[in-house]
Amino acid sequence: MSKRTIVLMPGDGIGKAVLDETVRVLDAAGFEADYVTGDIGWEFWCKEGNPLPQRTIDLLAKHKVALFGAITSKPKDEAFDELAPELKEKKLVYSSPIVGLRQHFNLEFCVRPCKSYKGNPLNFIRRGADGGVEEPQVDVVIFRQNTEGLYGGVEWSNPPAQVYDALMTHPSFKKNFGTVPKEEISISTRIFTKERTYNILKGAFDHARKFGYKSVTLAEKPNVIRETSGMMYKMALKMQKEDYPEIELWNTNIDAQMMWLTKNPEDYGVIVAGNMFGDIVSDAFAGLIGGLGFACSAQWSKDGVAVFEPTHGSAPKYADYQTSIVNPIAMIESAVMMLEYIEEFEIAKKIRNAVAEVIAEGKVQTYDMKKMRGTQSVINNGAASTTQMTDAVIAKL
Repeated sequence: MSKRTIVLMPGDGIGKAVLDETVRVLDAAGFEADYVTGDIGWEFWCKEGNPLPQRTIDLLAKHKVALFGAITSKPKDEAFDELAPELKEKKLVYSSPIVGLRQHFNLEFCVRPCKSYKGNPLNFIRRGADGGVEEPQVDVVIFRQNTEGLYGGVEWSNPPAQVYDALMTHPSFKKNFGTVPKEEISISTRIFTKERTYNILKGAFDHARKFGYKSVTLAEKPNVIRETSGMMYKMALKMQKEDYPEIELWNTNIDAQMMWLTKNPEDYGVIVAGNMFGDIVSDAFAGLIGGLGFACSAQWSKDGVAVFEPTHGSAPKYADYQTSIVNPIAMIESAVMMLEYIEEFEIAKKIRNAVAEVIAEGKVQTYDMKKMRGTQSVINNGAASTTQMTDAVIAKL
């Protein structure tokens, strides 16, 4: 059997450091693959005017599965200033390459597990009724619609006349904004379609059934955002009643959800939401399990293209440190999600168990786990480097 080919997209900042260490873990665990590198990120925007070159799109279209490090995005004026001088006259406009990947390949499913590790000093704790300290076990999986909603990219500043005129036909727009000069208006749309809303809801319910979660929680705002959130809620009610009667459907407004997640996070199983609210609630739950150093994610299409990445950013201030100090676990966990996606379950289990042993043992901890500020000096104060954390996981393997 020929080896599978995995596209590696290091991206920007710390992306290369965590991705390189993750490949070492995959090799040590016995995963056999060929790796090809895809160009993506700020460097290619600056020198080519395109942060997502066609050659990278072609690689992913051919090989289907990618591990992605991190991306740097900046406001459009700053992005323009950093373009190579010969490109500035072309009137190029920066757009996020990861959003571009989602749109091009219709990576409509975004899945973000948030599961606490025993012994992690960053786990959420609370005061119990008897005054003692409780550490609830968090085991939540967020299903986030990835291509629509506020991240759909349909937006304007000083909207074209036909857009403005269409909006003026809505009584609320005319009443609240009709006297505002058009050039002072910026608009971002929130568009939901029935097909993709159905897909993400079904993905959430299927996951709950497959892995034994008792509930699916819709974290939207149907009492206010009646058309989009309201449509999603109606579809979820119908789906639960007709196809998943054994799974409870909980409906929580996103603002209330942000309060309740720190009151009773152990009660939640699968959470589903549109793009923006899914992004918010997944970062919030990630905070309960140790923060972005432990936050992994996957995004895939119905056509079999899948990208796996940590949800932390490129953290450029850490990228130039002589010794990398960032926590590689989120990237390693993202690779574990990849292994499960391609049905390499035994290798995935080995790596996850190794990570769990290192965390439970507590001898090797990166600066975030030691609650230190992220400076180069943390290595001299007992924090593990990125490489040392990886070595500890490999030793457990």
